[in-house]
Amino acid sequence: MQVFKNKSFDRWAKKEGLGDDVLRQAVIEMARGLVDAELGGQIYKKRIAVPGRGKRGGIRTLLVYRAGSRAFFVYGFAKNQRANVSADELKALKLLAKELLGMTKAELTQAIEHGALVEITLNV
Repeated sequence: MQVFKNKSFDRWAKKEGLGDDVLRQAVIEMARGLVDAELGGQIYKKRIAVPGRGKRGGIRTLLVYRAGSRAFFVYGFAKNQRANVSADELKALKLLAKELLGMTKAELTQAIEHGALVEITLNV
C-alpha cells in the first residue's frame, strides 16, 4: 500500500499539527474497514483525532483511496470550519481521483521529485 499527501494537504496538516504517524494510522484503520463516509468516485471522508481534542473535536480529511493499492490525502478541514464539501468540489475531487489512481510508478516518482506529492511510508 502506498500513501501520499498532496502539497496543499501537507502544508495544511503541518499547520494543524498532524504528523505522518496520525495519517498512517488513519489509512491502517481504513484498510480495516473503518471509514466515516464513502463519497463516491473513490473519495472517502476520514475523521482524524487531533492530540488533546479527540475525533469529535478533530478534523476531517478527504482521501482518494483504492484498497490495497494507494491512498492520497487531498483535502482537510476542521469540523467547526465546514460541514462538508460542495457538489462542485466533489465533482472536481472525483476527476482528481481518476487522475491520481491512474498514475504510473514513473509519474508518481516524478510528482514526488517535483514536490507535488509527499510519500508517507507505512512500516506495516
